[in-house]
Amino acid sequence: MKQKLVVLTGAGISAESGLRTFRDSDGLWEGYEVTEVATPRAWRKNPQLVLDFYNQRRRDVIKAEPNAGHIGLAELEEHFDVHIITQNIDDLHERAGSTKILHLHGEILKMRSETDETLIYPIRENMQPGALAEDGGVLRPHIVWFEEPVPMIEQAVPLVHSADIFVVVGTSLVVYPAAGLVDFTRHDVPKFIVDKKIPSTHISNLTAIEQPASVGVKLLKEKLMELI
Repeated sequence: MKQKLVVLTGAGISAESGLRTFRDSDGLWEGYEVTEVATPRAWRKNPQLVLDFYNQRRRDVIKAEPNAGHIGLAELEEHFDVHIITQNIDDLHERAGSTKILHLHGEILKMRSETDETLIYPIRENMQPGALAEDGGVLRPHIVWFEEPVPMIEQAVPLVHSADIFVVVGTSLVVYPAAGLVDFTRHDVPKFIVDKKIPSTHISNLTAIEQPASVGVKLLKEKLMELI
């Protein structure tokens, strides 16, 4: 039986593939205030602007390539039962070869009905305003916006609780939902954090690797192999 390794990833791992992050840009995301493009209010006020913003994000993701951090996590499946919980909306974990991925904040390469959250469709081209799902609901990006609940957290919590090893990559333990999820790990479980800047913390059994993901995941793998 392989040990269950649960990995929470954040914006830092995708930043190394050229996808800019909200936290690294002084509260702006590609020049936009979050309230202009990533809230339900923004969608109601100016759906064209919101679609333009996410159409560009989608083009950026399609052009990006997985980096050594993504690939290193995928390679861990050889030795562990790896489950990735990601805050990222890109598909770089999938393309790197990871097979068990839970997207907390939705996926940029999908769209869904505004009225039925279960009606989800793939999308690689630009979304057009006013397009309808089969239930007649307007199609919107399959993204969890600010001010919306995070429904996938209900699946993430028991997954984290069942972990034999818990890892955080590319996000700090003071940023939610990461900070909340770590509270659901069992006390005796080994915990690791890989990030280029790690705040002081009093979490038990924590090993900090203060490196960007592309470097830190390699160091993480070496430490994890000692636990087999």
